[in-house]
Amino acid sequence: MANRTYVVGVGMTKFEKPGRRENWDYPDMAREAGTKALEDAGIAYEQVQQAYVGYVYGESTAGQRAVYELGITGIPIVNVNNNCSTGSTALFLAAQAVRSGTVDCALALGFEKMKPGSLGSTYDDRVQPMLNHMLALGELYEFAMPPAPWMFGAAGREHMEKYGTTAEQFAKIGEKNHRHSVNNPYAQFQDEYSLQDILDSRMVYEPLTKLQCSPTSDGSGAAIIASESFVDKHGLADQAVEIVGQAMTTDFRSTFDSKSAAALVGADMSKQAALKVYDQSGLGPEDVQVIELHDCFSANELLTYEALGLCAEGEGGKLVDANDTTYGGRWVVNPSGGLISKGHPLGATGLAQCAELTWQLRGTAGKRQVEGVTAALQHNIGLGGAAVVTAYQHANR
Repeated sequence: MANRTYVVGVGMTKFEKPGRRENWDYPDMAREAGTKALEDAGIAYEQVQQAYVGYVYGESTAGQRAVYELGITGIPIVNVNNNCSTGSTALFLAAQAVRSGTVDCALALGFEKMKPGSLGSTYDDRVQPMLNHMLALGELYEFAMPPAPWMFGAAGREHMEKYGTTAEQFAKIGEKNHRHSVNNPYAQFQDEYSLQDILDSRMVYEPLTKLQCSPTSDGSGAAIIASESFVDKHGLADQAVEIVGQAMTTDFRSTFDSKSAAALVGADMSKQAALKVYDQSGLGPEDVQVIELHDCFSANELLTYEALGLCAEGEGGKLVDANDTTYGGRWVVNPSGGLISKGHPLGATGLAQCAELTWQLRGTAGKRQVEGVTAALQHNIGLGGAAVVTAYQHANR
């Protein structure tokens, strides 16, 4: 039988525009986030038995170099790279190690030191991992640069064509997430914009304007994952948040066979992962109050509402217009500001989501606190592809 698994400590850095903090390299980021997580858990690094360290851009064994800032104890350290879902993949692996009984305490850490501007490939002498996805999408919508906003923007256009979704509904998501980030001291941006500001910002790929797109970012996040016996031994129940469901999926045949832009940017992966988590946890979307999801672009947030079962397919726009995804609505989605405004250092994003939901469940999220939180849901995807969905509840509630 699988062991119960808990988040007992979290930490993160402020997310920053690449290069903004002078002499701030990835070991510095990892040390800051990892130290905060250990201090939050009230344990020493020497009690960590395994570490899973995520980053997308960097040399081999950068995970070791990063974690050595916390201590050098000879434990297994696994380097993780799963595109934009890297941080949550590290979380998944750490939780799996604890759940299996292999260890009682594991560290999941993610970081990214990025270059300004749109994402690009690192190697030009080999097949690109996303080539099949891009070729399939190119049959539906003419290729445009940069690739990422083209892919997600095309999925947004498809939704508009199928269901009558409007550019204004996508823009409302950007407005919401920027507004939420005003109260997040860890966010890269903390500026509030009107809906018209969002609509009037530079068009990147219609319907996506600049203020509906996540930026490149530097930063790190970390979580300490522990077993029930570890929680009991160290008296951590008051702060422990239980992972009550967790699933990772990769692409299905439907990703390519359905001839759908939404499927090509991960909708089927997200839906199947969510269904597994609901089955594991006994929770449904109606049982959670707060959600951190992968809004790399506003179009993907709307698609994810439907994939997570917050509404029926095609009704994401109605959910937006009803203000059901912000304070006072049925859910608060991305109280942190999400990727759009909090920032998106690829390897750290999934762990920043975990940190935010841990704080929400503990009731320690300050001005961002959602009222009456009893359960929370996390969603993180990477194209090419992987999706990780996690459900949380407080250990003592």
